[in-house]
Amino acid sequence: MRQIKLTGRETTVIRALGFSEAIGGAELQESTRMQPEDVTDTLNGLMSAGFVESTPFYEQVELSAMPGTMFEVNPSYAHEIKIACFRGY
Repeated sequence: MRQIKLTGRETTVIRALGFSEAIGGAELQESTRMQPEDVTDTLNGLMSAGFVESTPFYEQVELSAMPGTMFEVNPSYAHEIKIACFRGY
């Protein structure tokens, strides 16, 4: 098992996603209060690492498609991501 390290933006997005069900990109952007470009870039990084999945499946989500896409934490990494998000709190 590897130790996952997240940036501040990644932690913000993961916490907004939660661990129970998928959330829409528009709602995610609203709850993080980040610029859409920053949310999209962060999501793309998390998706390329395999930590976040999208419905419909995208390897990289475009800015224009992000609001209508559903995102969720990959259940395979959920436990390790929880530890990484709340480490130090």
